[in-house]
Amino acid sequence: MAAYFFDTSALAKLYHQEAGSERVEELVRTPNHRILISRLAVVDMHSVFALKVRFQAINADDATALRRRFLSDIRSGVFEVLALAQTHYERAEQLIVSYGFRYGLRTLDALQLSVVGALPRSLLDHVVASDQALREVATLEQFSVIDPEDSW
Repeated sequence: MAAYFFDTSALAKLYHQEAGSERVEELVRTPNHRILISRLAVVDMHSVFALKVRFQAINADDATALRRRFLSDIRSGVFEVLALAQTHYERAEQLIVSYGFRYGLRTLDALQLSVVGALPRSLLDHVVASDQALREVATLEQFSVIDPEDSW
């Protein structure tokens, strides 16, 4: 069973049609794919929906419907939600110190990567991310990375 860790930038493509949405849909809906997200992504998705409303990509009713669909997907087991621990915050600090200047790694992306880094390598096949800095640093950290916007 292949395991994929999705950051928020990739996860959002499942709920709003944009470049890379078809690839995300395929990865998530393929049987026997284990889809991992952090608890941080759960919170961050609410921010994504709000941002899309502010930028008028969707209206507030659409955002409410998408939020409900996302939470329903969590409840039904589409995603395995991984908790954050103190050690994740400590590792995120180290990642920012190591990569922040050169790659522009930001706080939330560093926290996402710290969750990925805490997983046994044998349990994770790919990191799926649309955020360039996160992809670059994940690659430097020796993870297999999928950009859903890349052609297959």
